[in-house]
Amino acid sequence: VQLQASGGGLVQTGGSLRLSCAAFGFILDLYTIGWFRQAPGKEREGVSCISLSDGSTYYRESVEGRFTISRDNAKNTVYLQMNSLKPEDTAVYYCGLDLDVRCDYVVRGPPPEIYGMDYWGKGTLVTVSS
Repeated sequence: VQLQASGGGLVQTGGSLRLSCAAFGFILDLYTIGWFRQAPGKEREGVSCISLSDGSTYYRESVEGRFTISRDNAKNTVYLQMNSLKPEDTAVYYCGLDLDVRCDYVVRGPPPEIYGMDYWGKGTLVTVSS
């Protein structure tokens, strides 16, 4: 069982990146999937989530309208399209999967270390220069 996140990089303010989270060894659409990030010196926070139950998408207020989460079940991959990037978006981004977590809790609740996720991918670094 493995999650592989990729797509990070260095981009200027206002630029775009698309992160990918590929799952190996299990079927992605059986889980609720979240994207999280951790900036230097800060706690990890939920950024976006796509619900297992109905495919609804959720976003942290600070990224609403700029980020889009999507899932390609055929490729067993989840994406996070990030547009209009800002320096404050600089962080290591992680994907996480869980059978039971609620998406509204992911994007508005405490750090995921409090409630836990079933699986984590290794992070991918996003750096937005000013």
